[in-house]
Amino acid sequence: MSSARTYEVRTYGCQMNVHDSERLTGLLETAGYVAAPADRQADVVVFNTCAVRENADNKLYGNLSHLAPIKAANPNLQIAVGGCLAQKDRETITARAPYVDVVFGTHNIGSLPVLLERARVQQEAQVEILESLDVFPSTLPTKRESAYAAWVSVSVGCNNTCTFCIVPALRGKEKDRRPGEILAEIEALVAEGVSEVTLLGQNVNAYGVEFGDRQAFSKLLRACGSVEGLERVRFTSPHPAEFTDDVIEAMAETPNVMPSLHMPLQSGSDKVLKDMRRSYRSSKYLGIIERVRAALPDAAITTDIIVGFPGETEADFQATLDVVRQSRFSGAFTFQYSKRPGTPAATLPDQVPPEVVKDRYGRLADLVNEVAWEENKRLVGRRVELMVAEGEGRKDAATLRLSGRAPDNRLVHFAADSLVERPRPGDMVTVDVTYAAPHHLVADAPATVRRTRSGDAWEARQAQPSGAGVSLGMPSLGVPAPLADAPACR
Repeated sequence: MSSARTYEVRTYGCQMNVHDSERLTGLLETAGYVAAPADRQADVVVFNTCAVRENADNKLYGNLSHLAPIKAANPNLQIAVGGCLAQKDRETITARAPYVDVVFGTHNIGSLPVLLERARVQQEAQVEILESLDVFPSTLPTKRESAYAAWVSVSVGCNNTCTFCIVPALRGKEKDRRPGEILAEIEALVAEGVSEVTLLGQNVNAYGVEFGDRQAFSKLLRACGSVEGLERVRFTSPHPAEFTDDVIEAMAETPNVMPSLHMPLQSGSDKVLKDMRRSYRSSKYLGIIERVRAALPDAAITTDIIVGFPGETEADFQATLDVVRQSRFSGAFTFQYSKRPGTPAATLPDQVPPEVVKDRYGRLADLVNEVAWEENKRLVGRRVELMVAEGEGRKDAATLRLSGRAPDNRLVHFAADSLVERPRPGDMVTVDVTYAAPHHLVADAPATVRRTRSGDAWEARQAQPSGAGVSLGMPSLGVPAPLADAPACR
């Protein structure tokens, strides 16, 4: 009897791709595949691609070329390419890399096992790209990367028309799940040991547009508050244009909705926002920040900013710096604008010279770090409860520390060597902050530990084989190891 074929999933891009890869992993394991050991070449390699990162296509074909000689030596190796770049490039992928066996799009990830088998039997590449969603992805089998924290999709697609963004063309118009389906998934996750969920959508606070309820998202947040055993609720990423006061009220009045908010600014210049086709202006954005801080004084707010958008002047850039100073962000994902084929901005006049973009990017990064550090210093001496995280403290072994996330999503490294009982990922620890850096906090004071069902679930997983490999390539923002979306994912 032959052994089961093995798989590896390589993921690039935003949180939606990370969650899609959990579904791809679940589909493959349901079809009888098993995760490849780290020291062995998988029988099936799946690339879940992103089309909005800089040089995304070059990176894909570079990675594919590394597999070409392995495929030549072992024709039974299968290579599949899915995600946004597959949706965009389609047959171009098999033309440039004829050894690829399967190309599938963002709307039909559920077809992967069938396409792999068809390619094996017919001995020819299978390219299947649907133009619209066939089955809502959350109905597919899912193998979660984390035992204690989970993504839950509330919608897919986007109805906005930002000029730098190709996502609506690749993921389609917004499709919303019914609230009952979302809450049923959350309750099932909690029953399995999950204690933190992140509600996920390309434009998460527009949830409800498809069934005509403008307050559907705030109602969903409040409903999460009644799920017993659910300790933390987060969401990403909202759009400022649809960010309404009922959402702020729901955040403030629902104890398990965390005081953290990631809301993309993109630019502080009203002219640039107009050119980007972002349907808000800096005054509206700052007004939202002011109301959030009034309702949640301890909230940490992070953002995305693009530098060097076509036509951006030094005055426009200074307007962005002004908004950063006023908003007091605890962190920002900053991007140098680069052309994305297929987007309106790619053909705009007045493209900013690369050396100017680089200079502005450096100045913006310096200011973001300065503000974030000042905000972090305010927390020294404060007592916070952390959810212990897995894999977020890269120097933990050397420093004899563990790491966790505070309610506001700040990363805290804490002393663990004096603890009688070592906390597990998913457990809760209470610490006193003793030191602040721009991107993290440190707690060297002794910690108290609260063991949780999530820690039990993590411990139970340790005997099981690991799942898909996820190559994220961006700084983490929370658990389970999320990315900031590329700016085109807003």
